[in-house]
Amino acid sequence: MQRLYRKRIILGVGGGIAAYKSAELIRRLKDQGAEVRVVMTQGGREFITPLTLQALSGHPVHQDLLDPAAEAAMGHIELARWADLVLIAPATADLMARLAQGVADDLLSTLVLATDAPVALAPAMNQAMWRDPATQANAALLRERGLRLLGPASGSQACGDVGMGRMLEADDLAQLAADCFEHLSLTGQHVLITAGPTQENIDPVRYITNHSSGKMGFALAEAAAEAGAKVTLICGPVHLATPDRVSRIDVVSARDMLAACEAAMPCDILIAAAAVADYRPEVVAQHKLKKDPNSGDGLLLQMVRNPDILATLAHRDDRPFSVGFAAETENLLEYASRKLKDKNLDLIVANDVANPSIGFNSEENAITIIDRELQQNSFAQTSKGKIARHLVSFIAARLPRP
Repeated sequence: MQRLYRKRIILGVGGGIAAYKSAELIRRLKDQGAEVRVVMTQGGREFITPLTLQALSGHPVHQDLLDPAAEAAMGHIELARWADLVLIAPATADLMARLAQGVADDLLSTLVLATDAPVALAPAMNQAMWRDPATQANAALLRERGLRLLGPASGSQACGDVGMGRMLEADDLAQLAADCFEHLSLTGQHVLITAGPTQENIDPVRYITNHSSGKMGFALAEAAAEAGAKVTLICGPVHLATPDRVSRIDVVSARDMLAACEAAMPCDILIAAAAVADYRPEVVAQHKLKKDPNSGDGLLLQMVRNPDILATLAHRDDRPFSVGFAAETENLLEYASRKLKDKNLDLIVANDVANPSIGFNSEENAITIIDRELQQNSFAQTSKGKIARHLVSFIAARLPRP
């Protein structure tokens, strides 16, 4: 059930005796790596306390639509956008009727109308109520609108009756919640991505660097997170917002970046999109260098090699599936193929930075992927976001299978 890993689930708790099962359901969802936030109806609070569900979920329970304090923390619209899945368990006959009619008179029903996430209901009611034509009509209407009904099951009920209407058990609901998500291509994988430039100080006010906006690396981080991966993004100095659900580590120099990468290991996949400075000044001046009137017009800097981050990580005993980038201005495929071999990579992504439409700081890219057998796969020019998703899918398809 790794499909629930890092998924955001809103658990809606309706007013039925089966609400006691919601506590166990939270535990089962969290056991599978989901983050759970709870929304309770007034009736739900009569059967189980918000404090219990707060302790289990680790988050305050959302209860009232017009709660200024709750709106200041995470308003109902923001909560609706936050969710990957809204799971209502138990879903009573009354709640199903209100949802079928589009009523929005409390927080939970309003949230269902406001969210774009899939909505699943776990019906729980007396067997006669479940069989009633009105309930069956509401269930059919909700299914027609795309809501999923998980159950109910047949069995003994709190009222003493036996029949359909019993809410499914927590383990079953957790499995069905996982089934609401497609199996994502990088679920359960730890992906380490480098992005942006590095800076190598000359003195306290000057440095040398490479051209890089970091946009490609950040797009890859977002695409990998969308594919279900745990993503660690290590980036040099850039001015970009951190993608959602990505762990970001900021660094400055090439040596900083290598240290951060080694600290983040082990990982399953390494995508090295950073433009790392190959050289750094041998000596960094402690004070700003001044013009020497007797030295003519020149300044001589002695440079030394920086560590090769990609080659270092790709030659480790616990090496990840390693993907590098080759940004070239000439002999693109020849240089990229040589880099693939020299650095012990599984794939290399070649792009022509001499083309201004796909060069540094552009919004688009076009790439050719080369594998160990020197087979080439090209993706035509498009947005870096789309290129990133293509590349993530390509990598996922090439991963060794257990």
